[in-house]
Amino acid sequence: MAASKIPSGVVSAFALIFAIAFPAAVHGQPLAPAPAPTSDGTSIDQGIAYLLMLVALVLTYVMHNLDSPFTVIS
Repeated sequence: MAASKIPSGVVSAFALIFAIAFPAAVHGQPLAPAPAPTSDGTSIDQGIAYLLMLVALVLTYVMHNLDSPFTVIS
């Protein structure tokens, strides 16, 4: 029986690439499903609502200060 002419480094590289590309074939198990999303969008909506309330508060403060003139105490 003749010895293999393929260098062991090539075989090792092929095995590594195969293990990375096809993990289910190596382990014999199907891949796990993707995890469920951690946010359903309500936290994003709440953040936008807080930002809009802050903008309304600042605008209200500015508008009320423009209505009343500043008094200079001398």
